[in-house]
Amino acid sequence: MSNHISNFRAKISRAIPKHENDVLTAFKSLKNIPGGLSILSKIVSRVAPYFQTVDPILESLDTHTCIATMKKRKSVENHIGTVHVIAICNGLEYVMGVLAEASVPTHLRWLPKGMQVNYLAKANSDIKLTATIEKDWAVGDFDIKVQAHRKDGVLVVDGLIKLWVTEKK
Repeated sequence: MSNHISNFRAKISRAIPKHENDVLTAFKSLKNIPGGLSILSKIVSRVAPYFQTVDPILESLDTHTCIATMKKRKSVENHIGTVHVIAICNGLEYVMGVLAEASVPTHLRWLPKGMQVNYLAKANSDIKLTATIEKDWAVGDFDIKVQAHRKDGVLVVDGLIKLWVTEKK
């Protein structure tokens, strides 16, 4: 089994363009394999185990946008039966982190610095989570736009996650 994993890793490594990182390459490699994005989503969730509480599944990823979905289920509902906004915030941090890892230039690193969100509507369905980068990466404060939509397209959470970006030493 480990030989198959090593061969797969070597194959992926040869396919990585110099400007692309492992996260984006893994997404591109697994997106057309049945269940591939579910597996990748679970792997990402193991890096920061609190993501497992919302169980987001990646749908789309490039260097400017990451989209995932989370199911409305009892474990993420609040007392009125809607998806709890903190669960949504966990999901938004997930897509932000995947996007940041997929797009950060190799000479930079990032840490979350803060999150500002506005709750706009009840989240009474499955949720689409989106993170968007609207400018080039730069050292200093760096904002990533995050949004959560209900199944019917209504925007339920809108916000920004601020990153602290520094040069690697």
